[in-house]
Amino acid sequence: MSRELSDLYRSLAEDADGRTLAAPEQVRRRADRRARVRITGAALATALLVGGLATGTRLVLAGDATPLTPPAGTPAPSATAPSPSAAATGTPTGAPSVTGTPPTRGTPATSAGSTGAAPPRTPTSVPDRAFFVQAAANRTGIDPVFRDTAALPGLCDARYGSDAGIVQRRTRNLAYKLPQTPQGYVPDGSYAHSVTVYRPGRADDFLRELRAAVRACPEQPGVSGGNPSTSRVRLLADGGFGDDSVLFEIRTPGRDVEGEPTGGEEVRLIRAIRIGDVVTVLWEQGWEGTSAERSQVDADSRRAVDAIEDWLG
Repeated sequence: MSRELSDLYRSLAEDADGRTLAAPEQVRRRADRRARVRITGAALATALLVGGLATGTRLVLAGDATPLTPPAGTPAPSATAPSPSAAATGTPTGAPSVTGTPPTRGTPATSAGSTGAAPPRTPTSVPDRAFFVQAAANRTGIDPVFRDTAALPGLCDARYGSDAGIVQRRTRNLAYKLPQTPQGYVPDGSYAHSVTVYRPGRADDFLRELRAAVRACPEQPGVSGGNPSTSRVRLLADGGFGDDSVLFEIRTPGRDVEGEPTGGEEVRLIRAIRIGDVVTVLWEQGWEGTSAERSQVDADSRRAVDAIEDWLG
């Protein structure tokens, strides 16, 4: 054995002899402490590993949610203009929006079935063509004459508020004969024929006031021309003429040219017809004591309506 090796053994022996061996309890406690340190270290390492995995997972998921950048050369989508606010469009907040093509500005659309023609307007004057032309069988050879005469007989001093709505009125006197009467004979009757234009709504007012006036005046003296006898006034059922019509009669005891009672009656028929804002009145006035015939007045009333409708177009 070499000298260096001998010195090393001797040093070790001296060092070992100088140390005291630990008791068994101390050895056990040291072993338990080392075991706890190892367990704590392992748990800490596991926690760090799990935390790292969770963090990495979140990063991967977040990366998946990120929109991909479009490749070069692809045009970016244009921004959509915000829709009008609910206050501006009248749509309640939260209500679903309705999409569609907005109406074109300009001429308003016409309703279904409309021809686009302008609505009829109230005329401002009464031309000659607003008056009917007699049938050939009724012509007497006496030309009609336009005169500023009354359009209606007085009815117990009735007043018509609708007169304030008159635009224009024209009246003519017209003689007629019945078809069976030969030419050259005395006419069978005559009319005071008027056409009146009213402001909108007032023509209807006139017919309502006329009905009331007839009902309020069942009789009165001197209605029929110069006959002083008391006349009876009666409203008659009517229909089928224009938009509305009023028909009434005046019956007066008949008298001859000497003023003596004849025992008969003179019958006058008066019909007012409304067509829109226009009213035409046929007041049958007879001729030298003749009486009106309903069939002739009806026929001339239809001609009067046709003439006004043709005029108004």
